[in-house]
Amino acid sequence: MKTLNVNRVDFVKSAAAPAQFIRSSLPAVAFAGKSNVGKSSVINRLLNRKNFARVGSEPGKTVHVNYFLVDERVYWIDLPGYGYAKVSQKERERWAELMEQFFASGLFSLGVMIVDARHKPTADDVTMAAYFQQSGRPFAVVANKLDKLKKSEIEPNLALIRETLSLAEDTALIPFSAEKGQGREALLALIQTVL
Repeated sequence: MKTLNVNRVDFVKSAAAPAQFIRSSLPAVAFAGKSNVGKSSVINRLLNRKNFARVGSEPGKTVHVNYFLVDERVYWIDLPGYGYAKVSQKERERWAELMEQFFASGLFSLGVMIVDARHKPTADDVTMAAYFQQSGRPFAVVANKLDKLKKSEIEPNLALIRETLSLAEDTALIPFSAEKGQGREALLALIQTVL
């Protein structure tokens, strides 16, 4: 299987409603994470681009389901960030409904959930992990911001993330640094499995 060429990437569309979700025979990888967890930075690191996925000056800017086509072989889906305090209740409800409809549609092959390696996952993270677990699709957790941890903190923090999110033994938990590139090859190898 030819390695994915991450230099060939196009922004396809933003979907604000389920009718706009892309229905395709191509595999799709859905990326989710809290508003300030560095989701766009992780995607940009995977693509070796500075700012392909918009890195917002303010968290909570991705309010649509954004589709990118990588190497004309796989869609990468950037789901709206969640758990941001400054968003109105109405906006939160709109987000929850959009997410429920997205997960109910089953229009993805692999889920990638990004959490902060430094902190215990939040209640919103637990909810998102449950969405992925109930989808029946393969799913992995990426613990970003690894470069901010001391070596001695890494293992205990990863264990806490695995326990808090009730991850199955076979669910990949990838230590990652969008800043330094650590974990990039492991995550790309995982994405390659759905092609």
